[in-house]
Amino acid sequence: MERVLYTYFRSSASYRVRIALNLKGLSARYVPIHLTRGGGEQFTRDFGALNPLALVPVLNEGDVRLTQSLAILEYLDERYPSPPLLPASIEDRARVRQLALTVVCEIHPLNNLRVLKYLTGTLGLTEEAKVAWIQHWIKLGFEAFEVELGTSKSRGRFCFGDSPTIADCCLVPQVFNAQRFNVDLSAFPMLLAIHRGCEALPAFQAAHPSRQSDFE
Repeated sequence: MERVLYTYFRSSASYRVRIALNLKGLSARYVPIHLTRGGGEQFTRDFGALNPLALVPVLNEGDVRLTQSLAILEYLDERYPSPPLLPASIEDRARVRQLALTVVCEIHPLNNLRVLKYLTGTLGLTEEAKVAWIQHWIKLGFEAFEVELGTSKSRGRFCFGDSPTIADCCLVPQVFNAQRFNVDLSAFPMLLAIHRGCEALPAFQAAHPSRQSDFE
């Protein structure tokens, strides 16, 4: 059964899935979809047939096609349960999902490419105003994330315990974005410690945007 991931090297959502695949030891054929070249390859008719939202990633595995990164992470964890990316108890799984969703729902969407293009195109914001927008929303989300980490009895080397979970898969790409836009992260020592722990692992290293075939 062939496993195909439609991806873009700098896409946070694609980055999450690449990390999860690597943590699971799963191979995939990566198909790069350039989000800016020629107006965006995600808007072609062929890709629209894969994902009407015109977003990456898309995972194809046999007869299964999934287009939301968190759904893909949970699908991979249920289909390939070892090593687990969610803890055993229902309460702990909810806590890990809460951290993941803080990134996926509260931080990342406000800094997604199509939102930024709308700000600078339709609304006419300057590049300086766009960067200020990005920094504001990342900082606001990371402040909450840091508080969650600080009050958690389950935090270890990673967001939960001493093994990576879907929360770490979501956090690391968001830190990458923050660093791209020169967000001052000095106020988030716990978050940065977890990030350093993740970046030391080969699964995270191999998923990094700079290691992708479409990196530019």
